Amino acid sequence: MEKFPLNTGANIPSLGFGTWQLHGEGCYQAVRWALETGYRHLDTARIYGNEEQVGRAVKDSGLKRADIFITTKLWPSDFWQPARALKASLARLGLDYVDLYLIHWPRWSAEVKLWRDLEELRHQGLAKAIGVSNFSQELLTKLIDSAATKPAVNQIELTPYHWDKPLTDFCQEQGIVVEAYSPLGRGNILKDPVLTRLANKYAKTPAQLLLRWNLQHTFVPLPKSGHQDRIKQNFDVFDFQIDPADMSLVDSL
Repeated sequence: MEKFPLNTGANIPSLGFGTWQLHGEGCYQAVRWALETGYRHLDTARIYGNEEQVGRAVKDSGLKRADIFITTKLWPSDFWQPARALKASLARLGLDYVDLYLIHWPRWSAEVKLWRDLEELRHQGLAKAIGVSNFSQELLTKLIDSAATKPAVNQIELTPYHWDKPLTDFCQEQGIVVEAYSPLGRGNILKDPVLTRLANKYAKTPAQLLLRWNLQHTFVPLPKSGHQDRIKQNFDVFDFQIDPADMSLVDSL
């Protein structure tokens, strides 16, 4: 799998496995399938209610902890106690540290002080990298201007239909990796005639084409599925390249 550099000096696997809306034994089994398929990047959050299942799947996989990149997130209701919240997440995950800890959603009045708290958690080694999710360019600029450490990641909803290009350009100019949640869209994007035609051209599915589009833009997509065949299918995106003209066509959507 390709890896993209973080501003911490570490590398992040370029394709992650999302776990939003996966619960209980279904989540556990999906994460096991993902790890067996070859995913080495798992994305969860306190609010998802599945950290325990993700952690148990990691433990039962037999893989080395250092070989798996694990992200969890701080929910706004826990902003006043980020250290306690992260330690609780680590206990549920059964881990000593996470590779990435994100502010899940911004609150206009809290980000600067909260970011200093997260910098301290990174200093303590509880999170190897820290970042944000759902942050606008304005909020990122405010944070960068007052922070000792730039966010390593901004995780946002991102598809060709839902793409704030000035924001992603700004992130990349600042050395902030863009992660794409819901990279396969919501609704009928997979039925788009342009995507289906191009998918046929490359002998891939529309979902695989969208994931490859993300990778070629150096975005980190986080597809989610509870079905083993789709989990495998979504991972099969490293054996082709979308031509520049076709990339531009998808961009235009």
